[in-house]
Amino acid sequence: MTSSGRAPSITTDLVARARELHQAVPPPVIDSARLHLLDALGVGALGARRGPLQGLARLAGGVNGGGRSSVLGSTAAAPAPVAALVNGSYIHSLEFDDTHVASVMHGSATLAPAALAVAQEVGADGATMLSAYALGWELLIRMGLASPGTLQDRGFQTTSAAGPFAAALVSTLISGDAEQVAVDALGIAGSQPGGTFAFLADGDTVKAGQPAWAAHSGLWAAELARAGMTGPAQVLEGPRGFFALYAGDPGAPERLRAELETLGKRWHLPDAAFKLIPCCHFIHPFVEALGLLLDDGLRTAEIAGIHCHVPRGAVPVVADPWPERQEPRTPHDARWSLPYVLAGRAVDGRVDLDLFSTPIGGERLDLSRRITHEVWDDSGFPAVFPARIEVTTTDGRVLESTVDDVIGGAGRPVGREAVLAKARANLAGAGLADDQVELVVSELIDAPSPDPVRVGAALATAAG
Repeated sequence: MTSSGRAPSITTDLVARARELHQAVPPPVIDSARLHLLDALGVGALGARRGPLQGLARLAGGVNGGGRSSVLGSTAAAPAPVAALVNGSYIHSLEFDDTHVASVMHGSATLAPAALAVAQEVGADGATMLSAYALGWELLIRMGLASPGTLQDRGFQTTSAAGPFAAALVSTLISGDAEQVAVDALGIAGSQPGGTFAFLADGDTVKAGQPAWAAHSGLWAAELARAGMTGPAQVLEGPRGFFALYAGDPGAPERLRAELETLGKRWHLPDAAFKLIPCCHFIHPFVEALGLLLDDGLRTAEIAGIHCHVPRGAVPVVADPWPERQEPRTPHDARWSLPYVLAGRAVDGRVDLDLFSTPIGGERLDLSRRITHEVWDDSGFPAVFPARIEVTTTDGRVLESTVDDVIGGAGRPVGREAVLAKARANLAGAGLADDQVELVVSELIDAPSPDPVRVGAALATAAG
């Protein structure tokens, strides 16, 4: 209780809890943090080489004042907020980065670039970086669990709306700031949430920058707090607080307070899902459901049509408006097109980066136009990402396939070796030589305290 007899603000409480746990995160959680950080940097390095935002690295050289933080795809360095903006955009640009399913948070797209940039900027060691990264994830997940689906229902990308708070926390933990500075930083971060789903109308690439802008904003919030700016401690609660304004959920602050009471006892990061295909995570279980039928002998030439049952919460992202989802405007736009990705799985036998760099058309488009959908109200979404489809064959049969939850969800984890294989393939695809790939993997996975500068230098070898 405070001197006035009131409970401390949620921000004050979470900062105190995070500071107490910092450098004391259990080894299994740190092991998970290592895998997620490696996965994110591998995806980001590949995004810098093959994604739709390859020109962003020039921002590093165009900022006065220099900096110590590395930029993927460049040998230049930049101030930490700029590096976080560029790197986070690359990490999210391929839709290949991790997601915590129940909270719908793309945590690493915000927290990996924030943690790496700040650690490099202040000369922190890797153990400090990993601990702060894990705690930032825990806050971000709990913010999503406190009000599941509401931010997205109101048109905000959950990660970019909540991300500034978690990035500010990560920055203050790595930098060793005083408790009041951290509270002020999160209060300042509350003036910076954003990131709408307006990009869906034309498949614009700004979506990739939204979690990255959250990282950028959170790091600047921490810098402003260090410079003496103050922020409201009750930024998360009350009629003018984050949840009331952005989620329209006045009950969420107390649910978040309850979630924070489990911090240090219940760890959510190990449940975060790794992606094995580069498109919207809501589509993944549908790809699997169709794959089960194809693996069981269904031939693509036999498919007359496919009918999809789409969880209501996923409809605005991957199914609405359906005619436009059936014929995406660009290959990048196809990353959120349920029918076109399913058509790609059937025609190509796989879903990989090539689908999202090949012009729209041909057999894929023909099949996409023969796919229909309906809204699925009792699917369990977003606690799980399920799929149900019916395939009608050219001889009149109807084949059904259901997937209860996406691969990588809490009940269906992706194995460690699969994550390492994905990271190695992405780093090699980004242009790193074999020895540099192994350096990055061994540093982040095996070193007792990974060297953030050494990791950044190895990743820079892909430049050019």
